[in-house]
Amino acid sequence: MSEWKSLLDEAVQRGDVSVEASRNIELYLQGTGSPVGAAAITELLGAGEWQEIDDRFFKTMAFGTGGLRGRTVGKIVTKAEQGEGGPLGRPEHPCVGTASMNFFNLKRAMIGLVTYVKKSFTGDGRPSLVIGHDTRHFSRDFAETCAKVTTELGCDAYLFEAERATPEISFAIRHLRADSGVCLTASHNPSHDNGFKAYIDDGGQLVEPHATGVISEVNALESENYEPLAESEQGELTMLGAEMDRTYMDKLKTVLLRPDLLEGRKAKVVYTNLHGTGGIIIVPMLRELGFEVITVPEQDGGDGRFPTVESPNPENAPALAKGIELAEEVGADAVIATDPDCDRMGVAVRNGEGKMELLTGNEIGSLLGWYRIKSMFELGWLTESNRSRAVLIKTLVTTELQRVVAEKYGISVVDTLTGFKFIGEKLKKYEDAIPVDKKGDYRSLTEEESRKLRLEYSKFFVFGGEESYGYLGSDFVRDKDGNASAVMFAELAAYAMSEGTTIAGLRDQVWKEYGVYLEQGKSLVMEGGEGARKIAALVESYSSNPPKEIDGSAAVAVRDYAKGGFYDQEGDEIPESAMLFVDLADGRRFAVRPSGTEPKIKYYLFGHGDSRSDVEASLDTLWTALEKDAYERMG
Repeated sequence: MSEWKSLLDEAVQRGDVSVEASRNIELYLQGTGSPVGAAAITELLGAGEWQEIDDRFFKTMAFGTGGLRGRTVGKIVTKAEQGEGGPLGRPEHPCVGTASMNFFNLKRAMIGLVTYVKKSFTGDGRPSLVIGHDTRHFSRDFAETCAKVTTELGCDAYLFEAERATPEISFAIRHLRADSGVCLTASHNPSHDNGFKAYIDDGGQLVEPHATGVISEVNALESENYEPLAESEQGELTMLGAEMDRTYMDKLKTVLLRPDLLEGRKAKVVYTNLHGTGGIIIVPMLRELGFEVITVPEQDGGDGRFPTVESPNPENAPALAKGIELAEEVGADAVIATDPDCDRMGVAVRNGEGKMELLTGNEIGSLLGWYRIKSMFELGWLTESNRSRAVLIKTLVTTELQRVVAEKYGISVVDTLTGFKFIGEKLKKYEDAIPVDKKGDYRSLTEEESRKLRLEYSKFFVFGGEESYGYLGSDFVRDKDGNASAVMFAELAAYAMSEGTTIAGLRDQVWKEYGVYLEQGKSLVMEGGEGARKIAALVESYSSNPPKEIDGSAAVAVRDYAKGGFYDQEGDEIPESAMLFVDLADGRRFAVRPSGTEPKIKYYLFGHGDSRSDVEASLDTLWTALEKDAYERMG
């Protein structure tokens, strides 16, 4: 009997390791050809690291509509995993486990995706996939493995030569007419995580019916092993680099509504990519547009450790601290930060007192949406006769201020579930609604040409976004785009200058006209197997026993999206989702949902009033009450 088997059986008998974890350990070792697995598991069992074993094997990482995401570096790194070490202080091998992001789970995902693509392919020649990655630990290794699986199983692979932003992957899929694509990233997650994000042929993330098809193929696999096709039947590998960057940058310029505003207005901006991919496009892009861009030197280079920040998430104030410090030194007008895969953007701007102030994701999105709608009417793109075909898309947990602004201009608003794939799905719907004999080669049209078609035959997308710092202003990318967000924000800054005010001043003007809308995002973090079980129990508690009263205010409406039966403003059914939305009698609202990418349960709090301080205070007391209620529910 193998040493690991003997140790495992003894641990199960003692109750130190669950039967489920034991089964997953055996599944893992049967399905991987790596000798590191058995050695690492033997180490953990021999050292009695029961919690670590549970965290790694409490479940089999299932491929979902968002792909895969999990630890690629364990809380405890075994000697077997450390090996001779990898670049930037990472282990030589990724984290062993069925609930971890490693080659076992990666290759299963890629084999399943390629299998689905080949079964669905109806064109000539071979199917093709675009593969990109960010700066995280193992991202390049994973990307090269994905390319190898793709070509050896008979598809062509387009592999970016180095790290690139997630939205550029989405753009490249559409531009190259590829059939699918993958980005190796865990977005804004901590440095120990990595992930696998899959796309379909329109550049959007997996939605039905593709989601079910791919998930079925992936989850049917119990092994990372596969048989390569004969060399004559294999696909070709093509590298992507500067040429695709240039094509993408030229397209990004079309996001500008009034480029003349940038002439003669050289705003000074501090930018940080937080050790990620954003500097590849944003820095040269903003400089081409005439901005003075100063980067944060210690955060410029790609580094999967994210050594200067606790979390590479631009919605967290500490992530922008160095940028703000530099902005004060050089007298910059604003700070822009993007997360490692550059699909999210956070900013700090000068307020009326000349101090740098962080804007929330809802404030950024509301200002961008307000400016774009206002400008489109002033430019004559939108009129009273065609505005009914214009649409703003937001998630259910994004501020209602965007609805109020859009509807004042006569523009419809559509709410989706959290996840940009649902916004991307709407964009595909609008594209498909254009008559075939009218749209021709839609992806080759200019922005003006496509806008006219959408306004005449379909819906014209003016803006979309999430409260979690993700935005989109056009449809040539089908995911949130930090690069395009930086361009849109730069134009907003130029507009503020032209009006003799600041971005914070514009925000205050919008509040004065529409009322003060404030939101708070809170989370309870519960890691590992035990944490996952607590989150599941808490989610079930909200569904079976929804709150009747919170902070002295009665719940007047409760919408449990897990039970289904909800439809959006266009009549499309909203998929079932573990999210509870509660309206209180005093006008405050909140939503609760488990994160799909991190070990936390998330709370969204909404308030509206005339006074910023009063609304803030009311949300503070609401969170105090919600947090107390949550811990009572957990016992």
